[in-house]
Amino acid sequence: MIDKSVLPDTQNLKDPRNIAIDKVGVKELKYPIAVKDKENYIQHTVATISMTVDLPKEFKGTHMSRFVEVLQCKDREIHVDSVDKILKDMQKKLNATASHIEMEFPFFRSKKAPVTQKESLIDYKAKFHAARNNDAKDFVLTVVVPVTTLCPCSKSIAKYGAHNQRGEVTVSVRFNDTVWIEDLISLVEESASSELYSLLKREDEKFVTERAYENPVFVEDLVRNVVLKLKEMPHITWYSVEAENFESIHNHNAYALIESHKPLNGYIISRY
Repeated sequence: MIDKSVLPDTQNLKDPRNIAIDKVGVKELKYPIAVKDKENYIQHTVATISMTVDLPKEFKGTHMSRFVEVLQCKDREIHVDSVDKILKDMQKKLNATASHIEMEFPFFRSKKAPVTQKESLIDYKAKFHAARNNDAKDFVLTVVVPVTTLCPCSKSIAKYGAHNQRGEVTVSVRFNDTVWIEDLISLVEESASSELYSLLKREDEKFVTERAYENPVFVEDLVRNVVLKLKEMPHITWYSVEAENFESIHNHNAYALIESHKPLNGYIISRY
């Protein structure tokens, strides 16, 4: 058995450069988590996790192993409700003022094709970014939703049709009461020319193609449509909406962003 008292603790050595570090820690750590599911109560998935803390100028380094210890001390699976406790444990175990954790994970929904009603799973990207600074807390929920967009300009000038393409809408929100991932996904899909499906038969494909043609949107329309719907959600205190179209006839992508500047209650640790 090795006596830990005789092993040097290099991280705790004094550093002469007099420069504090804003964030130091671990990234790309895979771990099982459980997230709230509006339809099924809980959804089990696997997150890619980043954990960081601040490092005062007097210390040479942080103890990287302690980040993993904080996760391993929890149940086999992390629940969203335990995120703030993890942040507190990081502050305590690493003697930090500020702590951050990011969890990015696939979120699945079961969708029925619009005509045949054939059911299939489709995945979305979701992300939690939580932070503490002393006792101040911050939490941002992000979802990335793939959609179809059809160009209004192309439709108005073309003789035979209009070009369309897949796009992605990234919505980040802060809130003061429960906001469901599914609700954010739905409001984005309702704002596009058409939503996407994993499984479509011919009659479904006809329906989706014609629906997109009847609902042309620029990226500008898309972000504005999403923001209008977010403003109807009283629990949202801040939002950022980005849309990017992977253009089918251009050698570039189309992009738009709207960010809320509504004042928030409490101290915001960092602009996300």
